[in-house]
Amino acid sequence: MRTYDFAPFARSAIGFDRLFDLLNAGTRETVEGYPPYDIIRTGEDSFRIALAVAGFRASDITVTTQQNLLTVAGRKAEAKNGAAYIYHGISAAPFERRFNLADYVEIDSARFENGLLQIDLTRRIPEAMKPRRIEISSAEVADRGRPAKAA
Repeated sequence: MRTYDFAPFARSAIGFDRLFDLLNAGTRETVEGYPPYDIIRTGEDSFRIALAVAGFRASDITVTTQQNLLTVAGRKAEAKNGAAYIYHGISAAPFERRFNLADYVEIDSARFENGLLQIDLTRRIPEAMKPRRIEISSAEVADRGRPAKAA
């Protein structure tokens, strides 16, 4: 894959370092495909990530979030049952999946059922960041509230 040089843009775009890093990171990542996952929009500002992690238990998987990065990692505990596999098709390989999250996206919950790890996310924009309507006052209304000037 190719890495792009965003230096000319970075010189005049203050505070966009993370954006340029995200664009380059998308081209560097290898496409492993394991474990397979779906990203589902469940509402206007809510999403679900579903990872197929057959063969793992909930205790084998860790879900962590730091800043705008969600990391899901799995490491299967050593099997001590002494089973002699004739064919071992269910993967037990350790994995790590990273998801870049947009600003104000928070993890609501994570649950494990029927071989699927489901992580629910919601975008919660702070009130101060939401658009709000500003009332425009006319000069006549503004002048009525002021005391008369002394001559």
